[in-house]
Amino acid sequence: MNQDLYEALTLAVTQVFLGIYVILLVEFRQPVRTWRLCWLALAGGIVAANVVWVALGHFDFYSRFGVLTLVTPYTIATVWCSRYRGFRTVFSVANGAYVGCICGVNGYVAQALMPDVPGLSLAVRVVSLILLYFVLKKFARTCRKMLCQLDYGWMILSLIPVTTSLLMLYTNYVYFRQEPMPAAIVLYGLIVVCACSYYLMYLFFERVQKEDEARRNAQLSALQLSALQSRMEAVQTVEDAIRIERHDLRHRFRAIAELVSQGKAQEALAFIGAAQTQLEERKPVHWCRPPVLDAVFSAYFGQAQRRGIRVDAHIALADKLPVEEAELAIVFSNALENAIHACMRLPEAQREIRCKIISYPNLMFEFSNPYAGTVRFDASGLPVSTRQGHGIGSHSIAAFCEKHGASYQYTAENGHFTLRVVL
Repeated sequence: MNQDLYEALTLAVTQVFLGIYVILLVEFRQPVRTWRLCWLALAGGIVAANVVWVALGHFDFYSRFGVLTLVTPYTIATVWCSRYRGFRTVFSVANGAYVGCICGVNGYVAQALMPDVPGLSLAVRVVSLILLYFVLKKFARTCRKMLCQLDYGWMILSLIPVTTSLLMLYTNYVYFRQEPMPAAIVLYGLIVVCACSYYLMYLFFERVQKEDEARRNAQLSALQLSALQSRMEAVQTVEDAIRIERHDLRHRFRAIAELVSQGKAQEALAFIGAAQTQLEERKPVHWCRPPVLDAVFSAYFGQAQRRGIRVDAHIALADKLPVEEAELAIVFSNALENAIHACMRLPEAQREIRCKIISYPNLMFEFSNPYAGTVRFDASGLPVSTRQGHGIGSHSIAAFCEKHGASYQYTAENGHFTLRVVL
């Protein structure tokens, strides 16, 4: 095969894999499918132009200026189509470029060691791209979580893969053809240094996520304490009212006896009915048997009713739950808190929360509420919040579902926003 065509084929194959890496690492804008197709069109055009240029015999020019003709416009197009602008996306693209450089070095070194084997460089490169895909896939899950959690420091983090990739490209072009083995030692040294940096970065990401989990646990503990305290206060209020009613009971008996002695049976019955109604109104409402969940429902349903939000709840929870009661409490709390916030943006006549929970054949629950405006969803199906500090509850629910293998679905149809979870 002609050398120019061979280099063009190598470039095309490498960029196909790099495109897969970018899709793995980058969160695209809403609607995701539209912006992903837009990115494929832009990136495909940029790559195609460079492949044609190399095939026409300009590989040496591409080797010198590929950063300007391919990498830079490719990165700009990705940042434009990405949900997260700036260095968050640059970091994701640079990760893919770094992996591509590793595979390129493997191919060049293999060809330098066995120059008589045709196509060895491309074969080794493809094998390396496939193997490193699985490594990157594991890192991608942690990285995409960090895109949501970490707001600062992405420029510093981007310097690691960007600097390493540029140094590898420069060393490969300037020194590899003249002194392959010494250059290979330098290149692999850069790879090892950057890999160590990635390992430290991975540990940093893990630590941030553990701290985030610790904050959620603290939030859960505070929620449990607040809910149980509210429940105890409500129960205490009812007990005080019943104590007063018991104290006044003898006076009611005397009044009833007097009415009966005077032959006023209807008045006596009406008096008894009024007393019974008064007692029923002060009777505490229990939503389910598990105490923490009962406290959560009482606290949030009470909060909703005080804000003029109608509550339609059908709860059938078994005594024995498939998950920890505390974990389920934080899920229900986040769902109800989001529903209350959404309802408060509507006129009082339209405010309503519907809650359905069953334990058989599986634990399934659904929360529904009307909403104002437009609801958008990200690539994971989670609602996208436009307000700073919001949207954490939805990610917490998604983390719960991922941990326990549950399926979740958010929908916004016919004016109602609905969360469904099946465990």
